[in-house]
Amino acid sequence: MPDTDAAAVAEKIRVLVAKPGLDGHDRGAKIVARALRDAGMEVIYTGIRQTPDMIAEAALQEDVHVIALSVLSGAHLELFPRIVDACRERGITPQNTLFLGGGIIPPDDAAMLQGVGFSAVFGPGAHTGDIAAYVREHVPALDRS
Repeated sequence: MPDTDAAAVAEKIRVLVAKPGLDGHDRGAKIVARALRDAGMEVIYTGIRQTPDMIAEAALQEDVHVIALSVLSGAHLELFPRIVDACRERGITPQNTLFLGGGIIPPDDAAMLQGVGFSAVFGPGAHTGDIAAYVREHVPALDRS
């Protein structure tokens, strides 16, 4: 039987899944979005070819707890920090919103992304259950006041 407290927390978690840049491959992002939805979270999927400002504005409008970005094109070092900056302009920070990255991201680049505010980076083969568990574990620690 599922833990009702964990289920209650998961139902409140709002996740924005976005594909920034010109990368048109979204199968992985859709798999993660579906898995988080199946885990009881509310998921907003913005679709492909989103600009940093479009993603930040959607995060603001949807009042999300998590921003999950996926890039397969290699543009993560350019786009992810720009998205964090666009979010900060709107009062969305790594202190009040969980930033997650995913896609083809080398370990050294993942460390750099963590330095600009990404809590975690999940690569190919990451288990969707692990991603959902990570979100559940880290969202309650955010300062949403």
